[in-house]
Order: sequence, then structure tokens, then C-alpha cells
Amino acid sequence: MQDIVSALVRGGLIIAMVLLIRHAITFRKPNREAPSTIQLSQTWELQPGDRVAGRLVTGSLGDISLEIKGSRVYVPFDGRVQPYQGNCVVFSSDEVPAYLFRLCGLKQPQLGVVKAGEVMGEGNYLQFAALRKQPNGTWFFVEPSRDILERTLKKP
Repeated sequence: MQDIVSALVRGGLIIAMVLLIRHAITFRKPNREAPSTIQLSQTWELQPGDRVAGRLVTGSLGDISLEIKGSRVYVPFDGRVQPYQGNCVVFSSDEVPAYLFRLCGLKQPQLGVVKAGEVMGEGNYLQFAALRKQPNGTWFFVEPSRDILERTLKKP
């Protein structure tokens, strides 16, 4: 009888360990990245994250919209990804300190300190905006360069 109880306990422990390992593999680290705030020089009534007639605004003036059909989006330079309004993130890098990049539409983006070439996220559509810092400390929308968009969309 003791052998049966011992076998059941071992079996229960094995099942518990398998469940714990499975949970640890699928568990995502909590978002400890502080949301970014950007003081824009230009403002428009509608911003990403707003709703119009119950529909989510995912981009606004200044964005380039790309159909990416579930593709991955890559980190273009070593830097930092922070949550922003709605389903957007802001990417900043010491390699291009006068610029910020706002990316909207990524599913479960990687937040925090990131390395060039890492997957930032994926999605069906990407709204990408480039912002340049002005002498007064505000940010101004500028046309994104093809090179930076390609670094973001192609695996290095």
C-alpha cells in the first residue's frame, strides 16, 4: 500500500512540475516600462488610442501606414521601447538621439531596453511616425527615412 501511495505522490509531483515549467515558459515578464510622454509641436484633434464612432484610431497625421500581414517588426538600433497612447510604443536610441519613432499596431511589443535586430513585435498593420527634437524641447513630425523603415521591417 505504501508503494502505491509513494507512486501516486511521485506522479503528482511530476505533473505539478510539468505544469510549473509550462507556466514559466509561457509567462511574460510584467510591464515595468514607464509610459512615454511626448510634447508635440503639432497637434491634431484625433490621436492614436482615441475612438470615433466606437472605432479605434490607430494612426494619425504624420504616420506612414504599412500592411505587414502578421510579419515581425525589428529593432533598428540598440535602444528602448516604451508604451505610448493606445496600442502604440515609442522607440528611442542613443544612436539617433534627435529622433523618436512611434509605432502603432504591434501585438505584445517587447518593452524596455532592446538590441538592434531583436523582434519588437508583430502585427497586421504598422503605423510608423518619425519625430525630430526641436531646440525648444518639443517634437516635430518628419518624413521617416526609407533606410530606417527597412531596418524595422527586415531581419538584419
